[in-house]
Amino acid sequence: MFNITIELIIGLITLVCALIIIAFFTLAERKVIASVQRRRGPNVVGIFGLLQAIADGLKLVGKEILIPSKANTDLFILAPILTFGTSLINWAFLPIGNIGNVIVNQNLAILFVLSVSSIGVYGIILSGWASNSRYAFLGAIRSTSQMVSYEVSMGLLIMPVIICTGSFNFSDISYFQSQHSWLMFALLPVAGLFLISILAETNRTPFDLPEAEAELVAGYNVEYSSLTFALFFLGEYGNMIILAIFTSLLFLGGWPLSLPSWLALFIFVAKVMSVCFFFIFVRANLPRYRYDQLMSVGWEVILPISLGYLILIASFIRVANGEPMVQEIPFIGSVKLS
Repeated sequence: MFNITIELIIGLITLVCALIIIAFFTLAERKVIASVQRRRGPNVVGIFGLLQAIADGLKLVGKEILIPSKANTDLFILAPILTFGTSLINWAFLPIGNIGNVIVNQNLAILFVLSVSSIGVYGIILSGWASNSRYAFLGAIRSTSQMVSYEVSMGLLIMPVIICTGSFNFSDISYFQSQHSWLMFALLPVAGLFLISILAETNRTPFDLPEAEAELVAGYNVEYSSLTFALFFLGEYGNMIILAIFTSLLFLGGWPLSLPSWLALFIFVAKVMSVCFFFIFVRANLPRYRYDQLMSVGWEVILPISLGYLILIASFIRVANGEPMVQEIPFIGSVKLS
């Protein structure tokens, strides 16, 4: 009973911390984009506008939840909960500090994160279908096909990291990089393609086709308001932060195990913030792709390159270990055909 209580408290603290981080990430995005566009940005609510994100959240919670008359009410409410819930689950697999300091220490943590992220697709497709709106449904189809397409490339781009480190565990991958060097240097093309893939995976500019206002009236969440819209909003930004942490763990060395805790925390946060800044900077500077260009980049460019690089890395490591390129299959016996 005591252990269950401790786990519930840790889970509640993680939830509160995740919500605070997501809220202030939205504020940071607005500040950075305002700076790029040479304007002020939020600066009224609180000192330097630091309470603007809290004010926006309270405003959304205070509004009325509107449900279309011909919508499927149960699925309409379930969709944002599913999207936000899958975003929060991934926080449990991310290591903080030394090896083993993680809520759920799984040897197959990478597969768990990828599988849970894939479940979030159901929330998006359900939201578009349950709204009973043609624009919302088209946005949901776009988003689902986009996320599924780039998840294939993401899986292939993560495989070289797994081959080099020999583990699916985030803590082991961080330990490997602390003993050698950042995998970004050895796998630079993979890291670059991975950054492009996570932009498409999170529906961010220049790949924010599901939210193309001129075509689909804000995409799959056009019929949502108040708290239900806030859950979609929090889920999207939560996935961005998760993938930023994911990127820092896989390619940027993760948690520096050889440094004092306070300095390691500072460096790790700086790595995550640099990836988050990449998300924001791309949004502020690049225009939106056409949908056919988006799918063409995913299937005709990133996928073949990631597959070829995976074969190259696997072959190189096999040769470096002194193993033959082709393994002979042992002869079992003759088969007589009647």
